[in-house]
Amino acid sequence: MFRVIFVLDILDRQVVHAVKGEREKYGPIHNFSKVCKTSDPLEIVHELVPSEVYIADLNRLENRGNNDEVVKQIGWKSKTMLDLGASSIDDVHLGHELADSIVIGTETATHDLLESATGFYPRSINMSIDIKGGQILTPEPAFKLPPIELIQMLNSYDINDLIILELSKVGTSSGINTEFLEQIVDHSDHNILLGGGVKDKDDISLLKDVGLEGVLVATAVHNGALSLDLIQ
Repeated sequence: MFRVIFVLDILDRQVVHAVKGEREKYGPIHNFSKVCKTSDPLEIVHELVPSEVYIADLNRLENRGNNDEVVKQIGWKSKTMLDLGASSIDDVHLGHELADSIVIGTETATHDLLESATGFYPRSINMSIDIKGGQILTPEPAFKLPPIELIQMLNSYDINDLIILELSKVGTSSGINTEFLEQIVDHSDHNILLGGGVKDKDDISLLKDVGLEGVLVATAVHNGALSLDLIQ
């Protein structure tokens, strides 16, 4: 079953509209959305009933507090994966208390953290390859590789989902690069999810054909291009 995972970017207990990873430009989602009249994450989950949710806790990502209680409560209604900007094994432990699985991303994680996290939680760690302008965003020397080389290196780790997050496409509905994704599928032993750029149901059909496991979506749901039944 192809997974269409609904994304909630949460800042100060409100869902915001993410665009190109430029967090200073994020605004309340109800100002943009055609499918919800609120930016309260619990009300949105209650109204839209997504079966699986990717949560980015922007407060934790920016070291400005947290949305822990909201994340827990979302987990009562939907399967959850959480990105809290994990940079230590303590962050990973906390994430597993709050959500069904945790995302560690190249933007904040180290190679040592990847090894520790997959050791503690085999098949429960989702690794996000954060890409902008064709380059992997990371402070970690071990991750500063061409994307396909990093994908191959990660084959030796017991990761659940591998997320290709193209930050420059987030919130843009600008379409997908099937050639690049085909290369990733060919070189990876993991489930591949795509985040960023999906504009409509035709894109989802393309991603299925390429061999992806699923996709992260928000903008295409809120602007009405994707029907709600796809996330339910």
